[in-house]
Amino acid sequence: MIKTNIIIISLILFLNSCGFTPIYLKKNDLKFSIEEVNYSGDRDLNNFLKINLDQYKNEKVDNKIFIEAKSTYKKVILSKDGTGVVTNYLLVAEVIFLIKSNNKEIKIVERKIIDSMDDKFEEARYERTIKQNFASSISSKLTSELIIN
Repeated sequence: MIKTNIIIISLILFLNSCGFTPIYLKKNDLKFSIEEVNYSGDRDLNNFLKINLDQYKNEKVDNKIFIEAKSTYKKVILSKDGTGVVTNYLLVAEVIFLIKSNNKEIKIVERKIIDSMDDKFEEARYERTIKQNFASSISSKLTSELIIN
């Protein structure tokens, strides 16, 4: 008991004094602001991306970034059973971001394999959730690239 308390206290003291800070402490601490994004391509994916990227607007920062985003979304049949009914799909979301300030192009691709469902309404809802997850992942990868550069 005493040994674990000593370990916990020493870890707390070490982490407080070593200068550790999380990368995404606050979105307002970022050194850039995504001011405007012009979207083209898949409407649903673009709407989810817009929701995720709008939180990176910061009027206090001088480094304003303007982006053009071209998105594509594909639902590819992977396999069918013996009767010709689809059993698996491959969902692919690809977004190409063109950063206008330095003419840099960033291409981000997300893939997921899903099983076909008997209830097509539930399958459509699940596919929409996957699109939201894709958009969240793509926007975090974009911001990571912007932080590095």
